[in-house]
Amino acid sequence: MVDQQVRTWEVLDSSVLQVLASVPRELFVPPAYRELAFADAGIPIGHAQSMLAPKLHGRILQILNVGQDDRVLEIGTGTGYLTACLSLLGAQVTSIEIHAALSTTAAINLRSIAGARAQLQVRDAFGPEPLGEYDAIAVTGSMPVDDRCFEKALRVGGRLFEVVGTAPLMEARVVRRVEADQWIRESVFETLIDPLINAPQAPRFVF
Repeated sequence: MVDQQVRTWEVLDSSVLQVLASVPRELFVPPAYRELAFADAGIPIGHAQSMLAPKLHGRILQILNVGQDDRVLEIGTGTGYLTACLSLLGAQVTSIEIHAALSTTAAINLRSIAGARAQLQVRDAFGPEPLGEYDAIAVTGSMPVDDRCFEKALRVGGRLFEVVGTAPLMEARVVRRVEADQWIRESVFETLIDPLINAPQAPRFVF
């Protein structure tokens, strides 16, 4: 997986490659799809959600460049695979999942990985409760329109990965907070992933 998919997608950071190789991806895939654990495609995990392809996980980890002292936020826990990788790279991980059943599964999966620790929360990331402040944020579902609620949760110097747009083509972006009131936004590649539940929608025009 690492050599055939992740490296070929320009993921060359040694710490990222090491953590991807050390976390058994198959343990985080639903039993019915376990033979597809290393496929270059999203994997259904229930609740109309999918586990991202290995190359996407690799790109997210490389873009965020998580350090051992970083506070990390993940939006969309899923089965906990990316959560495990982030926790092995970063000091403290908080992961928000709207589906209680997925969060429960992720908690069980994370127990199988030595050193993988994360605070799992079951709630709507778009709800009124504050997100907090973080050095790195991974948003694992897409948003139809640009919503800047997550980038406001970055500390100065922090990095955010997000995907904005609608099918058939979406834009993956990295956002860096360089000052208290200044962010730099960069498009990094095109992709297609499941939308976040309750993400803001584009206004509809009525003629």
